[in-house]
Amino acid sequence: MKEYIPGRIAALQAELKKLELDAALIYDRENLIYFAGVTDLEGGVLCVPAEGEAELFCIWLEAGHMHEATGLKTTGFYFPAENQSIRAARWLAGLGLAKPRVGFTRYFISLKDYQCLREACPDMVVGDIATVCYRLRSVKCPEEIDRIRRAGKALEAGMSAAVASVRAGMPECEVLAEAEYAMGKAGSQGSPFRMQVLTHSRQMQKHPYAGATPLEDNAPVVIHLGATVDGYAAKMCRTVFLGTPPEECVKIYETLRKIQDDTVAALRPGVTCGELYDAAAASAEAAGYGKYWIMEHIGYGVGIRQSEFYPIIAKGSATVIEENMVVDLLLPSIYVPKLGGPRLTDTILVKADGVEYLTEFDRGIIRK
Repeated sequence: MKEYIPGRIAALQAELKKLELDAALIYDRENLIYFAGVTDLEGGVLCVPAEGEAELFCIWLEAGHMHEATGLKTTGFYFPAENQSIRAARWLAGLGLAKPRVGFTRYFISLKDYQCLREACPDMVVGDIATVCYRLRSVKCPEEIDRIRRAGKALEAGMSAAVASVRAGMPECEVLAEAEYAMGKAGSQGSPFRMQVLTHSRQMQKHPYAGATPLEDNAPVVIHLGATVDGYAAKMCRTVFLGTPPEECVKIYETLRKIQDDTVAALRPGVTCGELYDAAAASAEAAGYGKYWIMEHIGYGVGIRQSEFYPIIAKGSATVIEENMVVDLLLPSIYVPKLGGPRLTDTILVKADGVEYLTEFDRGIIRK
């Protein structure tokens, strides 16, 4: 068993007791990576009682491997006669509780799983442990940091390939293809999100991604990439200026770099996320762009997801930054109509005595 797994299970059990829950059922890949330490489990469920031994259910062909990899009590089922829904329901009923109180991560339970559980335990009471799981995942151990660091190295290769290939008239998706190939050769096992190579006219959309749109000349190109290594993600965004772009666009990027510098300077254990937001907003205001600084979220935790929901670096947030958290800064652009859109984002480790950029690439003005 990996040495950190018992501690993670115990930490979850302590949270279940605080919430007065009898058990947690973990179905989603993200939390199976965290609490079981495996990235290759499909169709499985981890059942964690508030008291006692956790049990992992999976297809019987994988049971030996999963037990060896996790060290957890592991039981195989024979599909299709059984599945994770049936086995989890049977386990829950076996607790012998008239009205079991069960915690789920709210984004990750299928209707079939829920129906089987409700049939086995009609008086089941449901609790939400999503925020608990994100909070437990927020402070990284050395192995997690190493995986994110390696993902960051793969991103360097991808960004270098993207910058080298970008040119006016080239479809966004072709630039992304060059980046993906380079990242894969550098060790990335895939992106954690739909990546962006964006011509200027699409940069102020909320969630665009690389498509067939040709890149405009004399304009900024946003390149936002993600990579994963052994289940852990890193992300990075840079802006390339083609031809002779409007000088205001270049000024906006320079301002974003100054805002990032000012915010990172405030990033340390003990600072609140709200204070980090205030540092960014004050920097935007000082540069004359305060009224165009419209986002209330400027960063998230980074780990198994590219954007974890703890910590969220947001306006007014009292969440305290801790040593060995990993966050991304800076998500938003400066939204000046027809001129805004340039972006700059890095994945950053919070250390006791400073920070470490886990994504390393030139943050200056890149012109082609």
